[in-house]
Amino acid sequence: MNWRAGKRPDSPPGSVRPAAESSKLRILPRRVKRFLPVYIVSAFVLLVFLNADLLSLVPPSIALDRQEVLPRKGLPGSTFPQKIWQIWRVDPLAFEQTEFETANTWLEQNPSMRYEVITDRSDVAFVEQHYGPGGFNRPDIVEFYHNVTIPIVKADLLRYMVLYAEGGIYADIDVEALKPFHRFIPDSHDEREYDVVVGIEVDEPRFRDHPILGQKSQSFCQWTIVSRPQHSVMMRLIENIMKWLKRIASQQKVPVSDVDLNFDEVITGTGPSAFTTALLEEMNKNERAPKVTWDMFHNMAESKVVNRVLVLTVEAFCAGQGHSDSGNHEARSALVKHHYHASNWPNRHPRYSHPVYGPVEVCNWDEDCVRQWDQDVADYEKLPDEEKKAWEEGRS
Repeated sequence: MNWRAGKRPDSPPGSVRPAAESSKLRILPRRVKRFLPVYIVSAFVLLVFLNADLLSLVPPSIALDRQEVLPRKGLPGSTFPQKIWQIWRVDPLAFEQTEFETANTWLEQNPSMRYEVITDRSDVAFVEQHYGPGGFNRPDIVEFYHNVTIPIVKADLLRYMVLYAEGGIYADIDVEALKPFHRFIPDSHDEREYDVVVGIEVDEPRFRDHPILGQKSQSFCQWTIVSRPQHSVMMRLIENIMKWLKRIASQQKVPVSDVDLNFDEVITGTGPSAFTTALLEEMNKNERAPKVTWDMFHNMAESKVVNRVLVLTVEAFCAGQGHSDSGNHEARSALVKHHYHASNWPNRHPRYSHPVYGPVEVCNWDEDCVRQWDQDVADYEKLPDEEKKAWEEGRS
């Protein structure tokens, strides 16, 4: 039986192979034809292997179902959760220009990292998901958070809860990123040797005995914090805040939701002073080791690791303050810039202001200014009531 050129007897009807192609296949050695698929697969695997570096540059954010996005291999900081957290009243789609510009710097500096803003509408869902029965099963924490009504207390508490639950980088909404995250990690330390990264904010121990400034004179910064998840210092902060606010409520004979706080109470209860106290307690967990005090961080010229906490110099997170030898934002070691435009909470929780001489904080830690303020206040207290009243009326 004769077959037409290019048509095989075992081909299905309508399947025609060009004659030229058929003839080319017939001239290949039988052994080559047998191993041809193996050659093709091997070539494909070789191409993938040779281009592995290019494939690693594909933005990891497209993997939406991944729990954690890893940075490009080899960058410092890769062992920490690759996520940036911020807390604000509204989500990014409703940001005003000022918030958008500062928040966007974190994405520009860290394009491969995940980013999330916890808002006034999503905070409860986050707390219930992570601390409810399906999470850490801490109904006491969930109930406490529901009862807190003071915005700054909730904001401080929530940042610690976020970092405990998932870890990563937390930054206030008015903090600008000057450098990418991998620059936060100094070459002088192995990042596997620490679990929390903090910076110094106030380093003015000469005022530690001052009746007003003393409790604020030496503190770590909490407008930018880096942490691994489930770090004990974050849970220590959460539980310390719960005990503290319940104690204040008991003293004021009101429920937690109706507590009234002044500036210093916020600072020492949930803010930088509370943060510093918890960190020092964490550093001193090992009772056999030498006690860690602020003296270890005073005038610190370079970063150091103390009991698995990396402490950066004051210039890292708090440059340009005009005190504590904080330098300026143009310095190589300056990592963030705090713009303070969202820091209006002191208007709701006023600091102590003398009726004639105002708040001592206007001195901004200048020793001569503080000394003069102290002297003026002491002299004022010696005046008869009539003269005090005249001074107060003259000031107003």
